Amino acid sequence: MTAFAALAGNAEALVEEAPTIVVVGHHERKTRSATKTDTALQDIPQAVSVVSRERIDDQGMRSIADVLRAVPGASVASGEGHRDTIILRGQNSTADFFVDGLRDDVQYYRGLYNLDRVEVLKGPNALIFGRGGGGGVVNRVTRKADGSAAANGVFSIDSHGAFVTAVDLQAPLIDPISGRVNAVYETFDSFRDHVDGRRIGLNPTIGWQPSGDTRVDLAYEYSNDSRVVDRGIPSRGGRPLKGAQKQFFGDPDVNRLRFNAHVGDLAVDHRFSDALRLTVKARVADYDKYYRNSLAAGPVIDGTVSIEAYEARTQRDSFLVQNDFVASLATGPIAHTLLFGVDFSDQDSLSSRQEGFFDAAGTILRTNVTLASSDTLPPIFFRDSRARPATAVDSDARAVGIYIQDQAHIGEHVEVIAGLRRDWFRLDTHNRVSGANVGRKDSSWSPRLGLVVKPTHALSLYASWSKSFLPQSGDQFTSLIPTVAALAPEKFGNREIGLKWAPTPAIDVTLAGYILKRTNTRVTDPVTKTLVLSGEQRSKGIEASIDGRLAPGLTLSASAALQEAKIVSTTAAAVAGTRVPSVPRFTTALWGRYDVSDGLGFGLGLYRQSKTYASVSNAVTVPGFTRIDAAVFIGLTDRLKLQLNVENVADKKYIGLTHNDNNLTPANPRTFRATMKISL
Repeated sequence: MTAFAALAGNAEALVEEAPTIVVVGHHERKTRSATKTDTALQDIPQAVSVVSRERIDDQGMRSIADVLRAVPGASVASGEGHRDTIILRGQNSTADFFVDGLRDDVQYYRGLYNLDRVEVLKGPNALIFGRGGGGGVVNRVTRKADGSAAANGVFSIDSHGAFVTAVDLQAPLIDPISGRVNAVYETFDSFRDHVDGRRIGLNPTIGWQPSGDTRVDLAYEYSNDSRVVDRGIPSRGGRPLKGAQKQFFGDPDVNRLRFNAHVGDLAVDHRFSDALRLTVKARVADYDKYYRNSLAAGPVIDGTVSIEAYEARTQRDSFLVQNDFVASLATGPIAHTLLFGVDFSDQDSLSSRQEGFFDAAGTILRTNVTLASSDTLPPIFFRDSRARPATAVDSDARAVGIYIQDQAHIGEHVEVIAGLRRDWFRLDTHNRVSGANVGRKDSSWSPRLGLVVKPTHALSLYASWSKSFLPQSGDQFTSLIPTVAALAPEKFGNREIGLKWAPTPAIDVTLAGYILKRTNTRVTDPVTKTLVLSGEQRSKGIEASIDGRLAPGLTLSASAALQEAKIVSTTAAAVAGTRVPSVPRFTTALWGRYDVSDGLGFGLGLYRQSKTYASVSNAVTVPGFTRIDAAVFIGLTDRLKLQLNVENVADKKYIGLTHNDNNLTPANPRTFRATMKISL
């Protein structure tokens, strides 16, 4: 960490020239996610963080938000209490999620029960993943049937009453077919008043390997999530309301989420020869989400708070397919790994929303309640009204992408990665209420260029440049108006340099820096009052990490990041100079585990985050915090293990997640979680 300390003193200068790769947990030496080829992490000119299954289990992580705290430079928002929301390099997204490389962009809370690892690829990733991904993407890699026979079970319960029961069963079926089933039942009992819920997940998979050159995987996942929608607490005087860590703001009988998903996946990998391979992936998915909530709509003033309510539903059917050809060849002394691919997606959605009124006539949209009665509201009527008409929009989003990439190996010390992608995107919407039909078409180039120089086998120096785009209809493509349909897509451009060093085979050290610009952001012209594209946001930062086995029995993952994300040219949402919300200037994460013997181990962790702003208004400041975690691992036998995690050992009171100035979610107080693991 000495190198990082030196850099921190001159961060403003270094951030203009410096980026990263981080491996969190046990070493994942190769990945296909960043290049769609089997590439060593050390040879990828991009920041890639891998949070392993081991790290997830050791720290008792239960959500994507927990995972992202282990990733330098990443942060999370509350997602209105009903969805995952990530912020990578200052870019807020509810859609930049993938599973095994396939798009997973519906708004919901994702489980961790069936994962092998989570990969976070930072910077624009349109060459590999298509539209969006301006700040990066989160790719969940699921467990596959591997032909072995095993049965594993986990039961965990915490001091608030929340528990998890999960199983992982796999066995050979009929040669050469094998099967695997992951399943979970978990509850969300909380220290927060009225907050509870439960999730069911089921993920059977089949692996068929008819020959050494062909592999077929079939998978189905069922997800069912039912919980109280918790919008957190309001602010008072520009700070989170004090003394309200447990207090619920809204009607707990109204605030409900119901989510169902049925997802089927197919993956075929065939090697024609040592020099040519074809990979085909396809997904068919059906999602149905309904949520209804009441929430604090303003700060606390004179002991009262204003409350609003609404309900919304999203139904989406998705079909996605990818076809990738990878070829190896040589031109003289230069060895090439060539990628050529075509992908297609078709996503049909129906999104509707109704406001909540505090009178049967549909005229009162807001009511005021005292702090003492924040969870006892007047009756709420969800209906159409002239005061706020209901919306219901059908949308059909279709996209086709063609891409090519060359990884050129020039001797043993230099590698150049160059790629180009062309996307054609079409969105058609129909408003069921007004009858209006609005559509848009976009086509865009997404280039990528990277250089890796390896002075030694253990050291890689890299530089990269990449671009991505996002149609003006936004993350979810569920609504469109004519003035927006006429505008060109937003653009993301990233410059990055960094190093990756393995001083020993068991240790990885990384250092990185980047500048990311987001342009073509909408702004209202002050004269014509029309939307124009002149807004710009800029993020820049440096990151450093060390990960690996430092000594027999001792493993360590440590990272730190300095970052700045702000509006540099006025947008429709904020004026120039505004800080991007939920992006702390400084974060550091530490997790160490020491195994005294085969049957006894200890873990200790620390997470530090500086202050942030709750929204682009920059009117509410969320104080920074330091959290300490600890764990004890006891192996009673080879088949039975016990684990005790203590989250927030010092029992600090702080805001863990934000959505806006008055939706601030308090974090857990000191929490004990006991886990039993059984292997058969």
